[in-house]
Amino acid sequence: MILFWIFLSTPTTCVGIQAESSESHSAFACEPITMRMCQDLPYNTTFTPNLLDHYDQQSAELAMEPFHPIVNLQCSPDLRPFLCALHAPVCAEYGRVSLPCRRLCQRARRQCQQLLDVFGVAWPEEMDCGRFPDCDEPYPRAEDLAPLAEPTEDTPDSSRRDYGFWCPRELKVDPDLGYVFLGTRDCSPPCPNMYLDRDELRLARYAIGAASVVCLSATLFTFLTFLIDMARFRYPERPIVFYAVCYMMVSLTFLLGFLLEDRVACNPARPGQGRGPTVTQGSHNKACTLLFMALYFFTTAGSAWWVVLTVTWFLAAVPKWGSEAIEKKALLFHAGAWGVPGALTVALLALNKIEGDNVSGVCFVGLYDSDALRWFVLAPPCLAVAAGSGLLLAGIAALNRARTEIPLEKENRDKLGKFMIRIGAFSALYLAPLLGVIGCHVYEQSHRAAWETAWVQDRCQDYHIPCPAKVEYTGRPHLMLFLMKYLMGLVVGIPSVFWVGSKKTCFEWAGFFHGRHCKNTGTEESRRALREPDFSQLLREPQGPIVRKSRGTSTQGTSTHASSTQLALPDGQHSRASSVHSKLSSRHGSLRHAREGRHTPGSYQEAEQHLQFGSALHLNDHSLSRHRSSTQHLNNQSRHGSTRDQTETPPAVVTHGSSVDQVVEDDCASA
Repeated sequence: MILFWIFLSTPTTCVGIQAESSESHSAFACEPITMRMCQDLPYNTTFTPNLLDHYDQQSAELAMEPFHPIVNLQCSPDLRPFLCALHAPVCAEYGRVSLPCRRLCQRARRQCQQLLDVFGVAWPEEMDCGRFPDCDEPYPRAEDLAPLAEPTEDTPDSSRRDYGFWCPRELKVDPDLGYVFLGTRDCSPPCPNMYLDRDELRLARYAIGAASVVCLSATLFTFLTFLIDMARFRYPERPIVFYAVCYMMVSLTFLLGFLLEDRVACNPARPGQGRGPTVTQGSHNKACTLLFMALYFFTTAGSAWWVVLTVTWFLAAVPKWGSEAIEKKALLFHAGAWGVPGALTVALLALNKIEGDNVSGVCFVGLYDSDALRWFVLAPPCLAVAAGSGLLLAGIAALNRARTEIPLEKENRDKLGKFMIRIGAFSALYLAPLLGVIGCHVYEQSHRAAWETAWVQDRCQDYHIPCPAKVEYTGRPHLMLFLMKYLMGLVVGIPSVFWVGSKKTCFEWAGFFHGRHCKNTGTEESRRALREPDFSQLLREPQGPIVRKSRGTSTQGTSTHASSTQLALPDGQHSRASSVHSKLSSRHGSLRHAREGRHTPGSYQEAEQHLQFGSALHLNDHSLSRHRSSTQHLNNQSRHGSTRDQTETPPAVVTHGSSVDQVVEDDCASA
């Protein structure tokens, strides 16, 4: 049997037992002594549970049975008073526990040691004389027999000393589970929540369930958009996808907790043993352990991926790394973003710090352990915010300097400004709820001791445990604190949908539902207009052409890209996809030259190359002849060293728009 002792200090000679559990009991619930061995003593009232964790006098009397023959043989006049002082202590004035002196224990043990050996009775460890106050007075003392008085508000602190928390019988758990509550071993918090009533708890659970559905929808949409067009999300914005995956798993875990209610977070009641429902702790509950691993790992990994996102933005903005250079560090990013949360999760499993959350229905850490809250819940996001914010501000400063100091084309400058706005808006949407969660944890960390003392004060009479001697704060945490902590923890994952929330995403989903390759002309025109600039290359080459990336490719607004791609392939091995890509590039280049009011020889040569490689562009005979004559004319001029202005060359009449539409329609029909 696990025995509970206490260390009590008094101004003079009365010092208490110092036990492993550091527990105590107040002497305000008195009852007559019914134990046969403890009759005819100077006192006739005691209290239960006693200091040896006997919750009634019957169990205490059974524990004294081995000493009956030794007491009857009267080996020492101090043995019976000493045994009764432990198993049936005197019920003194409110808040006082009187303990036997160390000299009384030593005399009883020394004088009866021979009989103890004869009867084979071992001196219990909980009765070790070194645990008692160093004094030499009879038991009970004169002040212990003073008339009892109920405590009042005016009761002086000297008679209402604080003896700490004594775990009530309803919250006791099996010793091998290793539970701890308010510093007391083999004790667990009550279920349902110790601070919220049932109506508040129901409201909080439905709010968490609704927020988890919203967060799951937003992050799932972001992830599916990535799957539709994976090449669109290149570095430096690729970490947004993994960030969304992390919070998708977090929201899914909270949704499972909402559906499970208290079945995982709480242990069922055992009325036969006088025990009520308690909070699950440790890793003995496999379902609780799995929920904890998923929730803590992906919550920490979400913060880690946001830091990686700021790192990639910093590399693109300050050293001006390109997407390919950043992507080469992807393995390092994954190792850090997944490895650190994994190591923290394993450490918590080894320390057995898992705790059931009877508000959300999941399992987490730091809900009742202040040290775990400080080092495993508060420290990681605080470090992430500090590191990520520094990198983010440095990157934004570099982008702003590039926009204002480096000579850029007007369109590039506008695109860069919009990109900075997107970065700032996304970061604000992420940091605002995360800082709210951190603020809730800090507030809880600073007020938790006062809340626990107030809870003990409210329930001490019901549980028959010592009431606190001095209570400075009698309130409890407000429901809004719980709502803020859980809702902001889920809102953190929603900003990922704002990064992909654009017209381009709508057109991609429309194309996905109507067939990926069969898109009409209006959709293709809108997609072309929504292509995003490659800012890393823009910053490296500020005077270069506008570089746009769409569906994982980059086109610089000229026809040389398409021509060089075709020339690099063997004759007769061009696929339909490369042919369509060449035609679209040719059309884009032709439109750019037409917009500038001039044509280059490369544009005519490109048109001729399309015809040589089996292009599906249907040019009329008049246009074809004019192309060839213009090409021959320019070649003759080049051969004779002429430098005539290209604007004097008669423009070619090519119906690019209709030809591209016809190509797409032919491809869809053949598919």
